[in-house]
Amino acid sequence: MADDIDDVLDAVGPRLRALRRQRGITLAELAAKTAISESTLSRLESGRRRATLELLLPLARAYDVPIDDMVGAPRTGDLRIHLHPIHRHGMTFIPLSRRPGGTQAYKMLIPARKQPAEVTLKTHSGFEWLYVLNGKLRLIVGEQDITLPPGEAAEFDTSLPHWLGSADGQAVELLILFGLQGERVHVRPRHE
Repeated sequence: MADDIDDVLDAVGPRLRALRRQRGITLAELAAKTAISESTLSRLESGRRRATLELLLPLARAYDVPIDDMVGAPRTGDLRIHLHPIHRHGMTFIPLSRRPGGTQAYKMLIPARKQPAEVTLKTHSGFEWLYVLNGKLRLIVGEQDITLPPGEAAEFDTSLPHWLGSADGQAVELLILFGLQGERVHVRPRHE
């Protein structure tokens, strides 16, 4: 138990430094906002000073984040899922699963564009299944170039050259299941 607490406390400094840098705030600016000296903030970020509630409360207010986020505490009692979007290649991926390895689930958002996106085929290991929620998806896999409207699904081996984009320049929303090991989605018919 004591080792767990030490590990959590040791990780606070780097988290605080990362938070400050993400916000583009200097130690001097943070000191002015929190009434904590620059030297104390520096020692706290470097791990030479242990975090205390008296130090964390003004920092939480200054960053407008819960103390739990600053110390990396596990969430308890809150059933809500806090999603952290990933932005890549002009698209937004919202992770819907947290399990490392195995199949990963994402909601993908392709923004509307005035100019058509450049088609750049990519390959990587794995297998992908997707379902279009809104908009019209253009999917190129190998020699196939298809348009999928809302409600349609596709699956393909990602080692084949592929590309996803908007078919008509409008925004597209889709769900993606991606398996690194090449797992395939199994859809079973309903028996009535």
